[in-house]
Amino acid sequence: MNGVPPDVPATQSSGLHRRLGVFEVTALSVGFMGPVMAMSLNGIGVAGLVGRAVPFTFAVSFAGTLLVAYAFIRLTRYFTRAGSVYALAGSTLGPRAGFFGGFALLGTYMFFAACITGACAVFFEAMLTELGVSLPPFGWVAVVLVVTVVALLLNIRESVVTTRVLLGIGFVGIAAMVVLGVVIVMRVGSADAPVSTGIDLSTLAPSGVAANAVMTASVFGFLSWAGFESGTSLAEETKRPEKNIPRSLLLAVVLAGFLYVFVMFAQTIGYGTDEAGTNAFANASSTLTELSSRYIGAWFAVAISVIAFFVALASLISSTAAAARLVFALARDGFGPPALAHVNHRGAPSTAVFLISGLTTALTLGLAFAGQGPVEVYYWYATIATLCMVLAYAMTSVGAIRHAFKPASPIPVWEIVFPVLGLGYLAYVFGVQIIGQEAPYTYFPILAGIWCLVGLVVVFVRPDLAQRIGDRLTREDLDT
Repeated sequence: MNGVPPDVPATQSSGLHRRLGVFEVTALSVGFMGPVMAMSLNGIGVAGLVGRAVPFTFAVSFAGTLLVAYAFIRLTRYFTRAGSVYALAGSTLGPRAGFFGGFALLGTYMFFAACITGACAVFFEAMLTELGVSLPPFGWVAVVLVVTVVALLLNIRESVVTTRVLLGIGFVGIAAMVVLGVVIVMRVGSADAPVSTGIDLSTLAPSGVAANAVMTASVFGFLSWAGFESGTSLAEETKRPEKNIPRSLLLAVVLAGFLYVFVMFAQTIGYGTDEAGTNAFANASSTLTELSSRYIGAWFAVAISVIAFFVALASLISSTAAAARLVFALARDGFGPPALAHVNHRGAPSTAVFLISGLTTALTLGLAFAGQGPVEVYYWYATIATLCMVLAYAMTSVGAIRHAFKPASPIPVWEIVFPVLGLGYLAYVFGVQIIGQEAPYTYFPILAGIWCLVGLVVVFVRPDLAQRIGDRLTREDLDT
């Protein structure tokens, strides 16, 4: 494609093409979250804390995520610019807050992209294991390089191509999990299962489980929704963004919520709700693969492992796409070389894509040269990304509160109860990530703090930059 059809306008100042609809933007958010990755790994730690109450805990995480998502869903009805937290916080709290929030979110996207390269390597190795093949030492590094190049090649194309690829991969992954969940429920319900505890509905309303344990475990569940807001980075590439972006965010959160609770219910009863079953769940290496072998057969376990790899790849594509568009938005407003605001003939911010791909590779190779493996890449960078993410999400919630108090605000003041509760939940998530941790996890808050501090220093050292950003935010929001 060498041009833009005359009936598909570009945004007035960016050159990005408005082609995307609700489901394509939802695909970016769902692709970033990586449901198959989340359902393979995130329930394990939860089971170790709350036993059979895993589905209930994910329902609590669902509620907490909706509270956090409120600010994004509400504000994107009125502010429709590329940049997510950067644009939302900048438009509601002022240019300095916008830059700081955007810089924190850039750290989130970049560190998540690095951690997902580790996940790609982990799932690729698991896929080969199911096929009876082993990777050579440091072969995972080659996997990282290949998937990063694949993500780059897709992201320098028009965004509609990327999101359609994500939609296809995500649909296959979700369908496979639903099939597995339905088979587990049917076999357990008909007493044709390797467990004898049956369909235990008390997992959805458990008694005897400490509320503090559920809240602590819900933090691990909350991480399964990380990146739900990434679709907002496509605001300037979406048709009728003031309607389609909020719908996309809500659809992504709700779709993931019902899916996660159902799949976790199936996994919990699939392992069994007695002590032996909950221990097996808590000590699993990949729950979807294990349950696939147990309830369907080895062939489905192979299929799940293959799907998990491609879902991880889709998540990498999403995270690098979101990071590149945030870099594009910052550079367009004066932070960084003007070349980073370049849009190629396909309507993609290609220079920013190359930069993010390079930084992601450097972060991953840095740990590889330090003697760490793909598992450490995944968990270490995920922790740093989460700490940056909490700060970025909090900026948007504060922005929603302030916007509600502005004269003639379309947001009723009583609605601030939602972002206030969301801030409370984010504070809890942040606390769990830094209290009682052991090395090397004690270092990660420092690393995340250094990243965010750099953004704060830029804000105060370059007030002229903040002013230019503010002028542009105001002007373009009035235009939309």
